[in-house]
Amino acid sequence: MDEPDLELERIRQKKMQELMGKIPGEEKAEWPNEPISVTDGTFQETVQKYPLVVIDCWAPWCGPCRMVAPVIEEMARDYTGKIVFGKLNVDEARGTAIKYRIMSIPTLLIFKNGKLADQSVGAMPRQMLEPRITKYL
Repeated sequence: MDEPDLELERIRQKKMQELMGKIPGEEKAEWPNEPISVTDGTFQETVQKYPLVVIDCWAPWCGPCRMVAPVIEEMARDYTGKIVFGKLNVDEARGTAIKYRIMSIPTLLIFKNGKLADQSVGAMPRQMLEPRITKYL
């Protein structure tokens, strides 16, 4: 093979690897299909790891939080590979709750590319919540 043919073959192989999602040296973050547990220690890493992260700030004793939980779980399944949902227990993660001034729960923190893009306070049905989150896709 002459030089142009070798270059064409190299480009063809690289393109095939890209299409198959197996680019050598490139690691892809695994996308969970359910809300992941987030703590003070894992919070920053989580919001930096994925392009769009929604953190559900909640507590076990909070009734409205328990109403929102199934919606968050359903959306985590429906948006696997696009949005990562996390759950932050504010009773256990006080440092993060203070940093983001969580005064009422449930509060959803929406992070786009590692930066806080939006915040939503209070329980709401999926029909209201979904557009508020998906506008950041």
